[in-house]
Amino acid sequence: MADITKITVKLWTASDAGAGTNGFVYLGVAGREFHLETSRDDFEAGDKYTYVFGDGANVAEAARNDPRLPALQTGDADRYSIYLRFEGTDNDDDWCLEGVTVTINPGGSDTRTYDNERLVGTGANQKIWLGQRYGKIIHLHRI
Repeated sequence: MADITKITVKLWTASDAGAGTNGFVYLGVAGREFHLETSRDDFEAGDKYTYVFGDGANVAEAARNDPRLPALQTGDADRYSIYLRFEGTDNDDDWCLEGVTVTINPGGSDTRTYDNERLVGTGANQKIWLGQRYGKIIHLHRI
């Protein structure tokens, strides 16, 4: 078990009509939530981006979204569910997620990677709509 010093989240928003959002996306890992947001226009249709928490952070409010404060450990990632949670700006704000990969301590001590195999590929049945009327959370598992 090692301290979590960095988390990367590779997200792909589908390019379908209406797939993008101005809503809020959160990562749940090691018993804590982190807010995925940068200074760019996040979660637009067709967008692919890697969010970084901790060492080399590129997210907004990096100091308050740091897995080192308080210190989290890789064992905590096995103890608690790993998930993405979407909160739209209103009842009609939806988001279509095409893919996600979360890596804890990439290239470092005790690297762990998580995804959802149902979102691997490019078929119409390999993406998920999240929103007030469909559900807001997708869980990931270790690969």
